[in-house]
Amino acid sequence: MNKPGNGQGARTILNRLQQITEENLLDIERLKSDGRSAIGFYCLYSPTEIAVAADAIPLPLCGTRNDPIPEAEAVLPRNLCPLIKSSFGFAITDTCPFFRFSDIIVGDTTCDGKKKMFELLGAHKTTHVLQLPQRQDSAMAFSLWRSELERFRAIVEAQTGIPITDARLGGAIDLMNRERRARKAVMDLNQRMPAPLSGSLLLEILFKVGFLADKEKGIALMNAVVAESGSGAFRPKGKSGRRRRRILITGVPIGLGSEKVVKIVEQGGADVVAFENCSGYKQAFEVDEKKAPMDALAEQYLATPCSVMSPNAGRFTLLAQMITDFAVDGVIDLTWQACHTYNVEAYCINTFIQDKFGFSSLHLETDYAESDTEQLRVRIEAYLEML
Repeated sequence: MNKPGNGQGARTILNRLQQITEENLLDIERLKSDGRSAIGFYCLYSPTEIAVAADAIPLPLCGTRNDPIPEAEAVLPRNLCPLIKSSFGFAITDTCPFFRFSDIIVGDTTCDGKKKMFELLGAHKTTHVLQLPQRQDSAMAFSLWRSELERFRAIVEAQTGIPITDARLGGAIDLMNRERRARKAVMDLNQRMPAPLSGSLLLEILFKVGFLADKEKGIALMNAVVAESGSGAFRPKGKSGRRRRRILITGVPIGLGSEKVVKIVEQGGADVVAFENCSGYKQAFEVDEKKAPMDALAEQYLATPCSVMSPNAGRFTLLAQMITDFAVDGVIDLTWQACHTYNVEAYCINTFIQDKFGFSSLHLETDYAESDTEQLRVRIEAYLEML
C-alpha cells in the first residue's frame, strides 16, 4: 500500500502530463534527425517489439477525433466506422504529426473496413498489411501468424538496415514488458475504493504515454503515478460522500477526443474505474521471456481478445476477471457505428454478464460527433439509476 503524501508530487505529475505531448514531438524529431526510423501501427495485434528491436520508434496511429472525418468522407463511405474515417482523414489532411513522422505504416487484416482503407492509405505512405488469422485456437492460425511476423521482421530490417537478432528481440520484449507492467499497475490502482483515478485521467495517462518515443520516460511517469496515488490528490474534489457506482467500459478503442461517454458517466455521479478495450486492459499482458522470441510474440499477440476473432472466448474471460477484481457495478459496452463485429458480439456480452453477475450491460452505439450527447446522457443516467 502506498503511503499518503501531501499531494505535491501528484500536482507535479499532472503538470508533467500536460507538457509531455509537445516534449515528445521534439524527442521524435531529434531521434529521426539522428537516423532513427519511425513505424506507425494501427492495431494492437502487430508487435511493437519488432520495431523496438531495430531501434525504430513505434507510433500508434488510430484516429480518435472527429475533426478530420469530413475530409475522409470525400473518399470513404459516410456509414463507416469513425475510427477508420478519422485515421484516414488525419493521413490525407497531414494533420497528424505521428503519421507524418512514420516512415512506413503497418496494418493487419482485422475488420473489412480497415483492410480496405489500408489499400487507399498506400497512396499516401508506404503501407504493409499483415494477414491476421480470424481465429486463435488452431495450429494453422499460429503458423500463419508466425510467418507473417517473420515477414514483418524482414520489412523492418529492410527499413532500418539493422538485423533483428533474437538477442535484440529479447531486449525489446523486456522493455515492453516493463512498460506493460507499469500500465497495468496504474490501471490496477482503481481496484481500490474509492478509485484514486478518474476515468478521464486514467484514459489521458494511458493515451499520452502510448505515444512516447522514450519508453523509459513513460515507465517513470507511470511509476510516479502509482507512488503518489495514496495522497488522494489525483481524485477530483467533490467525490466524497455516498459510494459512487463503479463502471467498466468494454468494446471499441477510445482515446482523447472520443471520451464523451466517460465524461457523461462521471457527470452522472459514477466512476469509470476500468477500460477493457484496446487502450486499456487488453494491453495488460506480458510476452513470455523464456520462450523463443518470435514464437512468444506470435503466441501472445494472436491471443488478443478482439471481436474480429471468431470465437472470441478471451474477451469473456477477461471481462469476468475485471468485473470481479474492480468490484464493478455496471458495464457499458461501447460500439462505434458500423463496427459490426463488436455490434454483433454485444448480445452475447450482455447475456454473459446477466447470467454470471446478475446485472445487465448497457450497449451504446455512437460515433465521435457530439450531436447525440444528450441522447446518450438520458440512457446512461437511466442505467446508473437502475444500478
